[in-house]
Amino acid sequence: MRTVSVRCCIFAFMVMLALAVPASSAAQVSVGITVGFAPPDLPVYEQPICPGEGYIWTPGYWAWDEDYDDYYWVPGTWVLAPEVGFLWTPGYWGWGGSGFVFYAGYWSYGVVGFYGGINYGYGYFGHGYDGGRWDHDRFYYNRAVNNVNVTVIHNVYNTTVVNERSVTRVSYNGGNGGINARPTGQEEAAARARHLPPAPQQREHVQAARSNPQLRASVNRGRPAIAATPKPAAFNDRGVVAAREAGAIHGGPRNAGGNAGRGNPPPVENNARRTTAVHPNELAPIERPAPPNTGNPRQDQKYQKQQEKMYAQQEKERQKLQQSQEREHQQLAKEPANDARKQQVEQRHQQQTEQMAQRHSQQQQRMQERQQPRSAPPPPKEKH
Repeated sequence: MRTVSVRCCIFAFMVMLALAVPASSAAQVSVGITVGFAPPDLPVYEQPICPGEGYIWTPGYWAWDEDYDDYYWVPGTWVLAPEVGFLWTPGYWGWGGSGFVFYAGYWSYGVVGFYGGINYGYGYFGHGYDGGRWDHDRFYYNRAVNNVNVTVIHNVYNTTVVNERSVTRVSYNGGNGGINARPTGQEEAAARARHLPPAPQQREHVQAARSNPQLRASVNRGRPAIAATPKPAAFNDRGVVAAREAGAIHGGPRNAGGNAGRGNPPPVENNARRTTAVHPNELAPIERPAPPNTGNPRQDQKYQKQQEKMYAQQEKERQKLQQSQEREHQQLAKEPANDARKQQVEQRHQQQTEQMAQRHSQQQQRMQERQQPRSAPPPPKEKH
């Protein structure tokens, strides 16, 4: 059972394919993988000081590692622009109808394209870029949103920007709870204009992040120790910045237990946890473990009763949610045909089903943890 449906090959291959798009690419490239649960919210972190002229800030984001079924954090970093006049359009996650799809970032001349309305901060507040601008062959930095040492970099200006980062740190567009934003005419024009793919040092940066276990969401719980770096892949640089506040995690097989990963036992396997079902009646039946056998018949009987009570309650919750969603379907059938409205309802139903399945999985895990036999206390010491 998978939380993701792979459309091409493994994620690493698809990332390299996306990053190797021709310079004349006409649109933002979606990586050929769909993830069944939303990426974590963006962590809060400080921007490292700009290392020198010509560097442009590229914000951090959550990427997906299919090998571990887990999101991992790609730290924000300063990158030298590949050509004079080019600006960075960040990548973003967007709802694709059956899961979340990643749209790779790119460089474009003079304008910034659509990045999902995501508020990455430091100039990327949802649309466009307020962190700096090109003037002929020099890049000027807006000190109001960038960490710049003016004794080293003199081409600066100061324009106050309304930063609404505190309002939301949601890292995806569309779906239930996602950012509701659409591209402007200028952003659509940027998508059709000539692009440059991520620079080689950016690709190295992504691969370094992917190979670092501490950057996986299941390990750092949304608060990466390497949230931003002064230069690409400089993970051991003294200028590395850690997140000071975690981004909320929205479930998923490896994030449920908080300790999953290669070398660590995953949470209790259950079809209800790893699902892309839209409605409760599409979930696999609840799998019940063998009756407990701790060697204490009275304790085993107590646990068995607790299990039966929990499973009965979970089955009741499934039926209740199924009935509620069916009533919405019936009401929707009475309304004039509206595909957008139907899609919105189905997205909400899938989110409800996934949240319920995740909650049930956690309940089952806690139940089994309580049933683990406790070690006997040490015998009392003899008195002499």
